[in-house]
Amino acid sequence: MPLVSLQNVSVRKYDIQVLSGIDWDIEAGENWAIVGPNGAGKTVLLDIIAGKWPVLSGKISYAWNAPLRETFELASNDYSFNRIVNAGAQYYQQRFHAYEAERAPTLRAVLTDQLKPVGTVDDKSVELKPSKVTEEELSKVSELLSLTHLLDHPFVTLSNGETRRMLLAKSLLKKPKLLMLDNAFSGLDVHSREVLRNALSELSKEGVTIIMATTATEIPTVITHVLEMNEGKIVRKTNVSDFKAATRELTNPQPDAVKLTDFGLPEFTDFTNAFDLRNIKVKYGSEVILDKVNWKVAKGEKWALSGANGSGKSTLLSIITADNPQRFANDFDLFDKKRGGTGASIWDIKQKIGHVSPELHLYFPRNTTVFKTIASGFFDATGVFFKKLSELQIQRVHQVAELLHVGQLIEKDFSQLSKGQQRMVLLARALVKNPPLLILDEPCQGLDSEAIEYFKSVVDAICDTSDRTLIYVSHYPQEIPLCVTHFLKLEKGIVVQ
Repeated sequence: MPLVSLQNVSVRKYDIQVLSGIDWDIEAGENWAIVGPNGAGKTVLLDIIAGKWPVLSGKISYAWNAPLRETFELASNDYSFNRIVNAGAQYYQQRFHAYEAERAPTLRAVLTDQLKPVGTVDDKSVELKPSKVTEEELSKVSELLSLTHLLDHPFVTLSNGETRRMLLAKSLLKKPKLLMLDNAFSGLDVHSREVLRNALSELSKEGVTIIMATTATEIPTVITHVLEMNEGKIVRKTNVSDFKAATRELTNPQPDAVKLTDFGLPEFTDFTNAFDLRNIKVKYGSEVILDKVNWKVAKGEKWALSGANGSGKSTLLSIITADNPQRFANDFDLFDKKRGGTGASIWDIKQKIGHVSPELHLYFPRNTTVFKTIASGFFDATGVFFKKLSELQIQRVHQVAELLHVGQLIEKDFSQLSKGQQRMVLLARALVKNPPLLILDEPCQGLDSEAIEYFKSVVDAICDTSDRTLIYVSHYPQEIPLCVTHFLKLEKGIVVQ
């Protein structure tokens, strides 16, 4: 009997059929990768196997008689894995606030379920139940995922990549027989990706079955079979060697030249330097995150910012985007104006910056339409705004939506989209006001290979002007647009290159 068997399964989500006619058996000893373009149904397929979404028709059967929660684990790529932690992670600037770090639970507390109820101040006022996780188990998983040195850090201060390793560790401590991973490599640096690949190999040796939604270029050696999907249907089931042999080279689709011609030049260009950071220092308690960082970027320069998970990249960018309260304790100029100088309010700064980041995606409100999500970029709001749009702004929303291939989704709710589609919508939001400075922090997380190539070509096209400045962050060299000519690398908060 297969470990899991799906027979003619169909699923509706938000009144839309997202899976149809799914026939798939997962046998003992097999590890599967699910691949396909954004919106193909990969995440939904994982959800229904884990029992998180109802089946419209068809049948799913399992070899185990125990409840799914005791045998299956779906490692999510957001904070939905834990209700209490979800309540403690409330807004995307949170990790940059020192007082949030002081009250947030440590990584150790999250992994061992030693969490105090939200709002608790006095440590002695709550008696915690003994942890089901032994010190030996915690040590083993922490070492497996290279988290040992972070165990006593507040979890809200972890970088995006470190948070993803934390989520996986939380799942592994439940000792599942079947582990499902949704885009687990997304946001991980080179070292962390290697750590994850090694961890999956060790788990497979211990008898854990692995199913992962991933890209065709990120299939680890532990995978034995590939399920290829498109538009909610299975395109192909094959062993991994045959799949890799049949995978064709991608052609790089080019953006519509007319639309890019109409995109226009930035409106705010009366400055010499986009920013000039002088001896930037950020610390939380005794921990130094950034140490004497100097970085000057002239108008029109295109930079790539790199560094390992936790090196300080997002913290450095949060100084520029006015999301970090410690900006007031540092010396820098933005658009030739002194920090805190006359006329340089937070909103004056943000008006000139188009920004997208993993944190923004994680905390962005889901219950708003795609149109309003993109339009909120005019006002640097998070999906909700109270100003009436001009006809020109309405046209601009539709133009950018078409440019990034989400025009057909314009009336849908943000929550109805796949994570890859959501990321394209947030990229449209960053571009909609045609800013002179684009800060794209890991913009291609969750995008399929074709979407990445297309987005790179869009960035190259709209940055083909000396009036546009670009800061681009990625852990993958192949994701960096051709227009990039300058590079800065951080290591433990220090500029090393």
